[in-house]
Amino acid sequence: MGNNIEPGVWSKRFMVAAIVQGLLVTILTLSAVVGQMYVKPEVSRVIAFGSAGMWFIMGYIMYIVVGVVGVAVSALFYHYLEHTLVAVYRGIAGYLAWAHLIMMNVGVVGSTWLMMYGGYEGAKAMLPVNVGGLGLTAAEAHEVLAPLVMPIAVFIIVLAIGVIVGGIGFITTYRNSVKAMRISK
Repeated sequence: MGNNIEPGVWSKRFMVAAIVQGLLVTILTLSAVVGQMYVKPEVSRVIAFGSAGMWFIMGYIMYIVVGVVGVAVSALFYHYLEHTLVAVYRGIAGYLAWAHLIMMNVGVVGSTWLMMYGGYEGAKAMLPVNVGGLGLTAAEAHEVLAPLVMPIAVFIIVLAIGVIVGGIGFITTYRNSVKAMRISK
């Protein structure tokens, strides 16, 4: 599982992950737009409300930035190593690449989707009843968001560890590639 022989396999895996993340954000966006007609309160009202609704906005933006763009940029790092330097992920570096791929994607989806859910539910709790909200105070709405803080933090830690171990694998593979180039000269 950790040893990579096929050239370019990691850049391909990360590009596929970025495409899947892009598909998910497209589905999420279309759901929010179509949901304007069916979901009360509407996502646009939650966004315009601000306050707890900012969690929704931050989760959505961070999902696009880290989940789609960040994963695609990671693919470029792997592409550089695998195609430009003709480096091969072997041994521990292959396992670190797997950890990077899995932990980064799980961490970004878990943290940002929980943020969006919490932001929607928190804003919904605070919006007036006549627009589909619950009419709660900010303190009462906080009770909706509070249970999500630790799970979001755990997913962010998973994401960060994934990126760090991916970086260690990148450095390891890069250094092995440079050593191999020196030896072959």
